[in-house]
Amino acid sequence: MTFAEMVMNTSAQPHDAWIVGRRPRAPEPRLRLFCLPHAGGGASLFRGWADALPAAVEVCPVQLPGRENRLREPLYTALPPLAAALATALGPWLDRPFALFGHSMGAWIAFALARELRQRYGIAPAQLLVSGRRAPHLPARQPPIHDLPEPRFLTALRDRYNGLPDVILQEPELLEIYLPIVRADMRLVETFTCATDAPLACPIAAFGGTEDRMVSRDELAAWSDHTARQFTLQMFDGGHFFVQTARPALLAAVSSILALAASR
Repeated sequence: MTFAEMVMNTSAQPHDAWIVGRRPRAPEPRLRLFCLPHAGGGASLFRGWADALPAAVEVCPVQLPGRENRLREPLYTALPPLAAALATALGPWLDRPFALFGHSMGAWIAFALARELRQRYGIAPAQLLVSGRRAPHLPARQPPIHDLPEPRFLTALRDRYNGLPDVILQEPELLEIYLPIVRADMRLVETFTCATDAPLACPIAAFGGTEDRMVSRDELAAWSDHTARQFTLQMFDGGHFFVQTARPALLAAVSSILALAASR
């Protein structure tokens, strides 16, 4: 059985639900980039990325269940089953070379997905790009917050990530929608245990913010333990959400890396 037959046979639900906002810029892109968001975030984080990246790269923002246009679907609260579901859902999109980008929670999802694809199909991304998250084998420096009562949970989110939009805090209805999403996402990352396994057979590029209180440069550098190929690390001005505040510089760096990956 070919790889294409395997992934089509294992598709358990319409895979189109997982990819939103895809806008190909070339008839036959050389590389697909699957983008995974931070806790509480959705595929809209990557709106406009296609215009800033090489035309040979097809940007595929991943929409996780339970947010934005998938708001009514159950949220995942554990990483292994999410990685397994993603490997199934994205299978039909893996008919050409691909790369994975994830910011914060998305970095660990991308990593777990790469491991799942290796185990299930024997394939690897052309490039893994991880942003704003410590290497998954390192211990947490702060206690978990996903089970805290609401006031303490909100305070912890503001203190650690400084990323709660004022519009959400000021609108009770929006907060009622947002809190279960971010709480489930925090449970997902705070309960994840990284099993010992062989390094991935793909290059890893790590990105961080110079003012990010949650992730140090050394914690980003430790991602090098998870690749048997090239590792690079770049830092950008900003805090945990430098992915938005330093977006032009970040996308320029991503463009250079993916242009090289697409040419291989």
